[in-house]
Amino acid sequence: MVRIEVEHLSTVFGARPAQALRQVQRGTHKAELLARDGHVLALHDVNLQVEDGETFVVMGLSGSGKSTLLRHLNRLIEPTAGRVRIDGRDLAALDAAALRQLRRDTVAMVFQSFALLPHRNVLDNVALPLELRGIACAPRAAEAQHWIERVGLTGTEAQVPAQLSGGMQQRVGLARALASDAEILLMDEPFSALDPLIRRELQDLFLNLSQQLQKTVLFITHDLDEALRLGSRIAIMKDGRIVQTGTPADILERPADDYVRAFTGLRGVIAPQAGPA
Repeated sequence: MVRIEVEHLSTVFGARPAQALRQVQRGTHKAELLARDGHVLALHDVNLQVEDGETFVVMGLSGSGKSTLLRHLNRLIEPTAGRVRIDGRDLAALDAAALRQLRRDTVAMVFQSFALLPHRNVLDNVALPLELRGIACAPRAAEAQHWIERVGLTGTEAQVPAQLSGGMQQRVGLARALASDAEILLMDEPFSALDPLIRRELQDLFLNLSQQLQKTVLFITHDLDEALRLGSRIAIMKDGRIVQTGTPADILERPADDYVRAFTGLRGVIAPQAGPA
């Protein structure tokens, strides 16, 4: 069953995106478009499908378009062309109420920058999606407590984010996403700001929870070792396009072009802290 479907997705940032996209379709390159008209080609003709229960990793260097792609999956960004479907529903066709429901009930996001509310303690941060859903105080506190324990933060419930380490804050963010009971998790480089040992610990935690809960995950990273370790399939992006999609073995053993070949050649150089996949 396909949970996420992206078809011919293109996004241009600038004053005249549709006109700029037509220039790209006629052969104008990304750098030329920016230099001549001040438009940024963020995505061009992106296609992908994510199956139910799959951890699909999108990776690429800075500026490749991977985080922009992620933000289309809960319609934080509107495309210039193409479609995004979640469970068969075209996101562009959703009215404001349906979009709020999708973000509240179906799709949860874990951010690189933690995105915790600084004035709320750990328990209240984790319980936030349940509060927004109208769940009563006692059951939402019990559910939040359950996920705090699952991510290894028992005893921190009354602390505020400023009292926590970066790794602990990201555990709170993960617990909050899981407490929402969303079936689809969007994870935007969630471990990249952490030191090597904490990063490895959270990768282990994520792998264990993924296997147990069978969530559908789209995971963004610039780290090849992380992608190989976590992903059931990987898409590699360059200049707003997907240049190869495949299993970890496909990416390592059958690179599609020189760019992917060079990328895989940097394994252990971009992220020397990560262990074997």
